[in-house]
Amino acid sequence: MSTNTLDILFTAPHPDDLEIGCGGAIASLVKQGYRVGMAHMTNGEPTPLGDPETRLKEMRAAADILGVSVCEMVGLPNRVLMDGPEARFALAAVVRKYRPLVLVGLAGRTVAASPDHYQAQLITEAVRFYSQLTKWDERFSGTQPHRVDHLVYRPIARSAEIHHWHSQFVVDITGTIDQKLAAVACYRSQFPPERLAHLEHWIRSIAGYEGGACGFNYGELYAVPRPLSTPDMMKFFQKWPVPSPIDSPKV
Repeated sequence: MSTNTLDILFTAPHPDDLEIGCGGAIASLVKQGYRVGMAHMTNGEPTPLGDPETRLKEMRAAADILGVSVCEMVGLPNRVLMDGPEARFALAAVVRKYRPLVLVGLAGRTVAASPDHYQAQLITEAVRFYSQLTKWDERFSGTQPHRVDHLVYRPIARSAEIHHWHSQFVVDITGTIDQKLAAVACYRSQFPPERLAHLEHWIRSIAGYEGGACGFNYGELYAVPRPLSTPDMMKFFQKWPVPSPIDSPKV
């Protein structure tokens, strides 16, 4: 893994969250030549079948499959992850170290799953601000201030609320869906065969739904807390790659 600056950094609370939620976009960005990083806030342990050493090996194997330049374990505590100054300092130090143009985090409350997911959203939002603070370098492992230009959300499909965003866009992951699933499958301690089969079905179903809304076989939906801008609106309106199943045939 390199220590150079990144174009985009993805962050989430547990190893496997980014692979499940964002693996297709991560792999696509790498293929397009961008420098991509992943920052896991915690090691995800303890879990019923896992341990820290195994989870770390699985994390590294998944990162290799996705091809990212950087994969960091921030070292915050699992199960009791909370937004607060120390958590903000720790993640901001990683952001300041790699200085990405774009920071991507999960968004939404998973009331039937880990509360860490929503706390990670709050930490990520705060870190966009904290990473640029001056005269506080000692709180960020001696790293220099860095302004993140763009914050992007990956909405969780099973969130407790329906969110309304200023802007949304879908990344075409048709060419990387299998790579995404291979990265998820690295987490054998978390997903035994039967559970993995159900998860793969769910991932393909969500990706088919989100991609189909924009004419892709598979996609990942992302959101932005502001309107998107462009000097050329026609770049938003290219020919659909896949005909819509609800369109009437031409006569």
